[in-house]
Amino acid sequence: MAETKELSTEVLNTISKSQAAVIDAIEKWATAIRSITPDLPNIDVPFAEKLPSPQEVVAGAYDFAEQLLAGQRKFAEDVLQATAPLLPGGSAGTEKKAASGKKANKKGE
Repeated sequence: MAETKELSTEVLNTISKSQAAVIDAIEKWATAIRSITPDLPNIDVPFAEKLPSPQEVVAGAYDFAEQLLAGQRKFAEDVLQATAPLLPGGSAGTEKKAASGKKANKKGE
């Protein structure tokens, strides 16, 4: 289990470093492009003020994804609990841990 956690941490760190490099490159690219392009004219789009900002769109999408993932996790945990009687020993995860702790105590006696 410790190796899995270490691997997960390493993968997340690598992703974070990659994302930082991409953001840095995009910032440099945007600065270079901005310096060579003329200002765009303001266009009056009806009801534009009622549209969400790009930041609001991203925040909303990730809030939804968070809720969806939390619901999926609860569903998976509920399925595991419901099918626990079918597992060897016929017990739920917490009962299984308690039973394995009792076995360890018997071995140590």
